[in-house]
Amino acid sequence: MINNYQIYIISDSIGDTAEQVARAAAEQFRDIDYEIKKYPYVESRESIDDIIVEVKNSKSIVIFTMVNDDIYEYLIKVCSEEDIPYIDIMTPALKVFSEFLNSDPIRQPGLIRELDENYFKRVEAVEFAVKYDDGKDPRGILKADIVLIGVSRSSKTPLSMYLAHKNYKVVNIPLVKDAKVPEQIFQIPKKKIVGLTIDPVDLIEIRKERIKVLGLDNSVDYVSLEKIMEELNYAENVMKRIGCPVIDMTTKAVEEAASIIIDIVNDLN
Repeated sequence: MINNYQIYIISDSIGDTAEQVARAAAEQFRDIDYEIKKYPYVESRESIDDIIVEVKNSKSIVIFTMVNDDIYEYLIKVCSEEDIPYIDIMTPALKVFSEFLNSDPIRQPGLIRELDENYFKRVEAVEFAVKYDDGKDPRGILKADIVLIGVSRSSKTPLSMYLAHKNYKVVNIPLVKDAKVPEQIFQIPKKKIVGLTIDPVDLIEIRKERIKVLGLDNSVDYVSLEKIMEELNYAENVMKRIGCPVIDMTTKAVEEAASIIIDIVNDLN
């Protein structure tokens, strides 16, 4: 009976799938010690040869995930010639999928890793948007990909969250008359800043709905046409001083505005 052994994980990607399967299987034999040796991003026959030299001089099992046909076939050939036990994780699954879908796999390594990285970037961007929403902390301006400025209820937060799901880190800053504009606004490229404006009549209706939800009275300055005109004029002057592009949100859906903003940012890059 074997008392200890090595498991060699070989992959043309990061190798996490093979490692998880290896550990799940090995733990079913709890009285036998094992050591996992992992070789990710194996992309040449020479790399295979170097690993096999080590494998054949120990009590070992090879477990691999390979989607590159040439390297996959070579690894099986070498293992068979050296009488090394091996487990091919991917091929049986690819074979069943291929027959079921009547299609050939693209055989590109690392696709799950790319999806995972994209997911975590999106989560990070969403957390960023929440943390720096509505001017909570102007220090976020220097870290942001995009900074949205505008009066209250001009769609800054919905746009921030939509863009965050596109992996952009967004800060939104409310422009309030008589309040100081954060100094960080003037320390970043102006094309990172996008001003949002809106028709005053539409803004009144949006704000009326908002105060209704909050249980407030319609007589407050928040929905006064005179005060709203003052706010919009103040915001317009700030945007002119910055020299940033401005989007009129009156008739635009969030998705349409986001597309324009992404184009602006891409022009900057």
